[in-house]
Amino acid sequence: MLSFRRRLALVQTAVIVSVLAVAAMSGYLSLSGAVNEQLDGALLALAETEAAMLRAAPEQPVQVHDAAKGPSPPSLARLDRWVQIVDAQGRVLARSTNLGAASLPAPAALMARMAAGDTVFETLDHFAEEPVRIVSLPVRATTLRYTVQVAGSLDDVRHVVASASVMFLALALALLVALTVASASITRWVFRSIDDIVGQAQRIGEGNLDQRLIHPGTRDEIGHLVDTLNDMLDRIDQSFQIQRRFTSDASHELRSPLSRLRAEIEITLRRPRDAAEYVDTLRSCMEEVERLTLLVEELLALARYDAGQDRDASAATSLGEIAVAAIGRAQATAAQRQVRLTLQAANAPVLAAIGEGAATLIVVNLLENAVKFTPAGGAVEVRVWRDGDQACLRVSDSGPGIGVDELPHLFERFYRGASARSGSAAGVGLGLALTQTIVQGHGGRIEAANLPAGGAAFTVHLPCAGA
Repeated sequence: MLSFRRRLALVQTAVIVSVLAVAAMSGYLSLSGAVNEQLDGALLALAETEAAMLRAAPEQPVQVHDAAKGPSPPSLARLDRWVQIVDAQGRVLARSTNLGAASLPAPAALMARMAAGDTVFETLDHFAEEPVRIVSLPVRATTLRYTVQVAGSLDDVRHVVASASVMFLALALALLVALTVASASITRWVFRSIDDIVGQAQRIGEGNLDQRLIHPGTRDEIGHLVDTLNDMLDRIDQSFQIQRRFTSDASHELRSPLSRLRAEIEITLRRPRDAAEYVDTLRSCMEEVERLTLLVEELLALARYDAGQDRDASAATSLGEIAVAAIGRAQATAAQRQVRLTLQAANAPVLAAIGEGAATLIVVNLLENAVKFTPAGGAVEVRVWRDGDQACLRVSDSGPGIGVDELPHLFERFYRGASARSGSAAGVGLGLALTQTIVQGHGGRIEAANLPAGGAAFTVHLPCAGA
């Protein structure tokens, strides 16, 4: 199969040849028509002159008004023209001197058209040594009818057309060569630039994603292509950085509980212990296993949503019902921490375009997070409402709020704030990242802010079902 470069060259050549052929043919036809029309006009003008003289002197003998002999210059209008006057029966009444004894043809069919008053142009290829163009003009002088015939050679006309054809062909060939060379040069330059870009792109791999394609310095299509590829490389590099950081953080988070498990088991096995010590060790190991289980489940959930799974665009879930269920689920933990839970829901159901499982995960994560960071005696409020084509949910608390320096990193994976790192709150730093991934995967957004009266608020905006 031909390469794209060769196919492009063939298409360009075909287009150039077609355009030049059409232009040359149009020029040839226009010139040929103009030259023949000029000859016809000259023959008709001479015939009308003779006809006017016949009408002006109907009593005079019929004659052709040749140029008078003598020192006067010859008439260019009559040069190389044969003139003949015939009656209604086609009999020759007068002819020009240069015709000699010959007669222009006047067949019966022509005489019939003269009787009808038509002006007739004909081309005679075999009348003389050269092709001849002849015009026959009907004339009525008193009661008599005549026909004036004027003939002229077509040799000069055809010579002019033939010369023009050669000139058009030469110009077309010259233009074809010039345009083909220019097109080939431009194509070669364009593909050389593309080949350079391809070569640079092939040298960029996973180990040197920080490199970028060299910009040609122009703002044309090639420059736009390089900008687009560099932007794509930026996104790929950013994704790889996030993936590396995610893998590093995940391995660290997995290694810590595993190390603690191994240490506790090794210490316990160093010497015989009583049943109470074994039970304490097993309980500690169970806590680490639960932490590992939570981490793995959240990692798997993130992987599924990153891959585009667990997303149902046609789903419709009532955020009010999900909030009621989530509050019931968190009520025991909130009561243990002496935190009051309230719900402010709209009168009409607020349906969001999200699956029930995903919506539950969002509300539960936000609610558990709010309860976790709210001190004893505080309150957590869940509000559900509709704003245009958006289904909205906000979880606010009366806790210490979010540090200004922590806000930009709040939704990063494995990021934990100062209070979480101090050990006062359990978690692995994936809850908010998972929540944001789910919300954005369903075409929504999540915002975090501090409340003026204290505490933090997380607001989720999701498309309404059917919007």
